[in-house]
Amino acid sequence: MDIVKGLILSGGSGTRLRPLTHTNAKQLIPIANKPNLFYAIEDVVNAGIKDIGIIVGHTKEEVKAAVGDGSRWGAKVTYIEQDAPRGLAHAVLISEKFLGKEPFVMYLGDNLLKGGIKEFVKEFENSDADASIMLCKVKDPQRFGVAEIDAKGRVISLEEKPKQPKSDLALVGIYMFRHSIFEAVKNIKPSWRNELEITDAIFYLVKHGKKVTAHMVKGWWKDTGKPEDILEANRLILETLEPNIEGTVEEGVEIVGRVAIGEATVVRRGSSIHGPAIIGRNCEIGPNTYVGPFTSIGDNCKLVNVEIENSVLIGDSVIECSKRIRDSLIGKNVHVSSADHNVPKCHKLILGEHSKISI
Repeated sequence: MDIVKGLILSGGSGTRLRPLTHTNAKQLIPIANKPNLFYAIEDVVNAGIKDIGIIVGHTKEEVKAAVGDGSRWGAKVTYIEQDAPRGLAHAVLISEKFLGKEPFVMYLGDNLLKGGIKEFVKEFENSDADASIMLCKVKDPQRFGVAEIDAKGRVISLEEKPKQPKSDLALVGIYMFRHSIFEAVKNIKPSWRNELEITDAIFYLVKHGKKVTAHMVKGWWKDTGKPEDILEANRLILETLEPNIEGTVEEGVEIVGRVAIGEATVVRRGSSIHGPAIIGRNCEIGPNTYVGPFTSIGDNCKLVNVEIENSVLIGDSVIECSKRIRDSLIGKNVHVSSADHNVPKCHKLILGEHSKISI
């Protein structure tokens, strides 16, 4: 049976990304100037699934404003409200009416995956499995749900954030399910986190003789739950950047490598941009500004007499500080200016919306 529905999760509180997530949905933080959630939607649509439910929480209005009705992707989007972060299995439970009896894919909206899910979906469609999970080898499995599999690739145990992991195979936040998952989520109890864990629901299927298979990630995968994860995901995406200059570049500007510059952006003389780097629309860069590799600058930013690299500026910000900034994640409507000269030569910043600092 073909997979005809998708469930994308865009709720949660994003505590590891505060202060940015005090005012923003973590799934809308941009990676290479595109909201993380959009990559998830594109993956689902590219797998042939056009009927999508999106789980939303307290940031629902922001998510709805960004995504709309799904028509820009040729899809239909239905919003399903979760009153509090009660776990992934709870998200499945409240989506039963939308999903019906159809097989479906569940995709966490803060995941980023090279290569998409088309092969994963097709593999499940052609199988008799009740569920399938996507796995990736990681160095720190205690941070994730962890699976143990047998020689035939069938799942034999799962545990959420174990202190002593039985393997190094982390659950990527992408799952395939048939209708039997609803029996499972209705028969598990909340964990020590007071959440209904999807790992417990999948293990319920295993214990009751249902077939649960695993699919190994062939490329890279990032769970963008922490600032350093976002910066690494930004680097990975920018490595595939296609050069495209739509704005204005004045004489005396140096551009090296793969660089994309949006409409109505002006790069002023004496500036240097070393790619891969992307600059959004309606920005002013320079004079005397250096934008280094693996930097994403969102729309409506102004950078003057500053050096910045390996960083993400979400947008609508001004940086004019005569300093060097790197490895930083900076929210909207931030103003960074110069203070005195008795400070270190390099600065690392995690700044939420409407911040104002002098360095």
